Amino acid sequence: MPTPLYFHAVLEPGGPSFMPTQTIVVPAEVLTALSGKAAKRVIVTIRGHALRLGLLPLEGGGRYPMLNKDVCAAVGIRLGDELEISIEPGPDHVDLPDELAEALAAWPEAETAVNSYSGSHRRAIARLVAEAKQPETRIRRALTLTERLARGLHSFRGD
Repeated sequence: MPTPLYFHAVLEPGGPSFMPTQTIVVPAEVLTALSGKAAKRVIVTIRGHALRLGLLPLEGGGRYPMLNKDVCAAVGIRLGDELEISIEPGPDHVDLPDELAEALAAWPEAETAVNSYSGSHRRAIARLVAEAKQPETRIRRALTLTERLARGLHSFRGD
């Protein structure tokens, strides 16, 4: 397991203009120690809360993790707080909802197709199933996605 890197940062407003969120700018020397621009998924620990996050690019260079208001509330931080941050490379692992994992296990062709997608695409597939409120909807979405993937179709496009 990699050794975490530590730094201090202020929680700042930022992120894409269409999505007002909070950001933590990762210092250049920490980015270099993380393996520079190659590091995209990290585990950031703030006040004992380990968060699996992506590092997004800043204009002009650098990277930052984005924190939404729910994460900030759960961790107990606010804009302007100075924070001690621990950061380490994280796995590009995707937690699949049970319904999707079961459907993929039953259909190896679909599982192979899912594994060929990028981590962000696999997360989008998992999120589509996981965000459904009704169990029947989660099952229906998992089966529809699995069938499309097993038939060699794109997971979201209406091929």
